[in-house]
Amino acid sequence: MAAAQRLKPVARIGARQEAIAGYALIAIPMALFLVLNIGSFLYAAYISVWRWNIRRGPVEFLGLTNFERLISDPLFQTAIRNSLYYAVIWVPLTMAVGLFLAVVVNQKIRGQTFFRAAFYFPAIASSAAITTVWIFLVAPDGLFNEVRAALGLNPLFQALGYGPNHNWIGDYRTAMNTVIALNAWTTSGTFMLFYLASLQAISKEVYEAAAIDGADAWQTFRRITFPLLRPGHFFVATVGVIGALQLFDQAIFAGGPNGDPANALMTAVLYLYNAMFVQIQPGYAAAVGIVLFVIIMTATLVQRRLFGQAPAW
Repeated sequence: MAAAQRLKPVARIGARQEAIAGYALIAIPMALFLVLNIGSFLYAAYISVWRWNIRRGPVEFLGLTNFERLISDPLFQTAIRNSLYYAVIWVPLTMAVGLFLAVVVNQKIRGQTFFRAAFYFPAIASSAAITTVWIFLVAPDGLFNEVRAALGLNPLFQALGYGPNHNWIGDYRTAMNTVIALNAWTTSGTFMLFYLASLQAISKEVYEAAAIDGADAWQTFRRITFPLLRPGHFFVATVGVIGALQLFDQAIFAGGPNGDPANALMTAVLYLYNAMFVQIQPGYAAAVGIVLFVIIMTATLVQRRLFGQAPAW
């Protein structure tokens, strides 16, 4: 009994030292998070209510004038519509492709590791390089138009209003859809990895029970795999929507700072870029960032509600 009583203070000291060591390990990352994330957001909120000069700082207090100007700007409304359209089309498309690839490479097939790496490779390649190559592929004299002509598909495209030498990235009707197709290809490999991790977390006993009950491959996927991937759906959809609403690099590479043609590639982040680096209006640009943050946060909360409780991981 006496020995047990002597061990209690020692145990408490060991637990305290372990807790101190744990807090010390996360102190620097937490400090960086508070300064670079929370701090920058608060600073942007402060700047957004001023007419701000880069060298002199605050010049004139404007209150909500920047936000009023922002909401009433037709170009900003176009940028938001383009960003939302991109998110609504691109996210489900890329999730579907990523899930399909994950199911394929999760099977015991020959060259499984090679296919996983091959599908993921576009995600780690240079965005600028891929977009540049894509622009040449969909140019009027590019490979895409030549291939559809060789396959005899020109009459079908002609009926849809697209001539044999259609400029897919240079026409406002098809520019955004062309970028969607590009990013669905480059990002589906990343979504594949997310889904693959979720697939491998599903117990094999569930599939064995389904096989005993006589379920075929489609029934197993529809009634077992897809519902059990709900945490994965939430994570992938959330990451996808956040990335979609922050579309910038492909838009500026393909359409320039003005989001050409006819503002078809003008996105919210590209609009913010113009406000800050073209018009040199830090206060107005900060207001754009605050509004974009609110939109992304709202979209995340809506997805949380749709998919239920967020996964613990």
